[in-house]
Amino acid sequence: MAAKNDPYTVREAVRAFALSLPGAVEEFPWGDSVVKVNKKIFVFLGDEEGERPPGVTVKLRDEAAHAHAMSVPGAAPTGYGLGKAGWVSIPLAERGAPRTELLCDWVEESYRAIAPKRLIAELDAS
Repeated sequence: MAAKNDPYTVREAVRAFALSLPGAVEEFPWGDSVVKVNKKIFVFLGDEEGERPPGVTVKLRDEAAHAHAMSVPGAAPTGYGLGKAGWVSIPLAERGAPRTELLCDWVEESYRAIAPKRLIAELDAS
């Protein structure tokens, strides 16, 4: 049985949470898992068992949340210019990686930045 803080267990818990959000669907462009709402990505989960260590990439508009995410060991602005738009890549295998609950909070913030208002209203009503 995998440990609670095993990076792959954490990644799977974050994936399950992301897919529980209204209208969320998983797709595999470039062979990596992403979760989308309204055809727009709100979380990158990477490949399940690839060469790169597991990580989560989210869009954080809230300055405090963004700064907190950037303070995680190994965290960095996302490449390809996405970092300029608030995207942060957070490694899960680093010592001091965030707890699952905090990652899920960040996934929800990223979802709220992307999702249409009607789906946010549905989330708030549940």
